Amino acid sequence: MSLNERISRVIEYSGFTPSEFADEVDVQRSSISHVTSGRNKPSLEFIIKIKSRFPEILWDWLVNGDGEMLKSELPSEKEIVEEKTKPTSLPDLFTLITDEEEEEIEEEEIIEKTSVQESPSESFKTYGSKANEKISDSQRLEKSTEEIVSQVIENQSNKIKRIVLFYENGKFESFEP
Repeated sequence: MSLNERISRVIEYSGFTPSEFADEVDVQRSSISHVTSGRNKPSLEFIIKIKSRFPEILWDWLVNGDGEMLKSELPSEKEIVEEKTKPTSLPDLFTLITDEEEEEIEEEEIIEKTSVQESPSESFKTYGSKANEKISDSQRLEKSTEEIVSQVIENQSNKIKRIVLFYENGKFESFEP
């Protein structure tokens, strides 16, 4: 079976008319008729669009004509191994934060439960958290009090020469002590 015939079979499988199928996979309607008639061969982009719209169609069948058209209900051992070896996408910043917050809440609940069970007259509250630890490891944006004091002392030794105020209307004033 040729690639053009396999694409015609996919169109039949989809239940769409050729023009609806073209709209569905986001290709030009003329390209569908050119491919199904055998005038043109489909591009890789064309095949990828079909595969992304119909993920149940097997690549080997679509490209080479090997095997069955559709994935079976039960995944084969090969597919299971492929799923395990696929790299997982990295979580974004917000999922990391929410996961850490959930862990902290769970840790606090455990600490509160154990502290209540061990000694009901005392309660423990955790002030540190993983997020705070990570922040303390990173570069601080705020200056420490020592840095501020040293900067104030340094500024005291410097004398102001001129102060210039700029106004929105384009005018300015200059003050010299």
